[in-house]
Amino acid sequence: MIASVRGTVQAVRLDGAVVEVGGVGLLVHATPTTLGSLRVGADATLATSLVVREDSLTLFGFADADERSVFEAVQTVSGVGPRLALAMLAVHSPDTLRRAVATEDLTALKRVPGIGHKGAQRIVLELAGRLGAPTDLPGAAPVPAAARGDRRGEVVDALVGLGWNAKAAEDAVSGVVDESAPPVSDADVAGVLRAALRALGSGRG
Repeated sequence: MIASVRGTVQAVRLDGAVVEVGGVGLLVHATPTTLGSLRVGADATLATSLVVREDSLTLFGFADADERSVFEAVQTVSGVGPRLALAMLAVHSPDTLRRAVATEDLTALKRVPGIGHKGAQRIVLELAGRLGAPTDLPGAAPVPAAARGDRRGEVVDALVGLGWNAKAAEDAVSGVVDESAPPVSDADVAGVLRAALRALGSGRG
């Protein structure tokens, strides 16, 4: 197993980055948050998980070992593969996932594209007691998405769950989606989330 990679970032794209290690460019798939922290030409160290299939070898990268552990744990759930596991970590931090499972918060789990009501129930059932206890997260509780009128609120909730404060999350989403635009649909949530995370990530630098 390739447990980590360290090298120079050659390229960053929407779903992954190319990291040069020993003269070889490795394509590492990662969450928008992790990708937002990478800079082309800079060195990076990522915890990794190699997924082996009959016709492919796919490398997934994470900010730390805890994120990788959660990624691998959620794949033990029936019907959850590496792509869906990565989507879960794109929407929720490891601790937010722990809290959602511990409190049986199906609404939070269903914010992940590809997870419906039955899938959320299965995740809670099969992961109960296996992710460990959540630690306290800083920041105020997010305003319920339903109170905000459309799916933009779910994007804001997801950003708060990833550790951003509510005002920064609201500002990022407003910057990505003009207030005069039509309501964000189910199909648009993932794209708006990625764009907002890129905006927040660039603000850090």
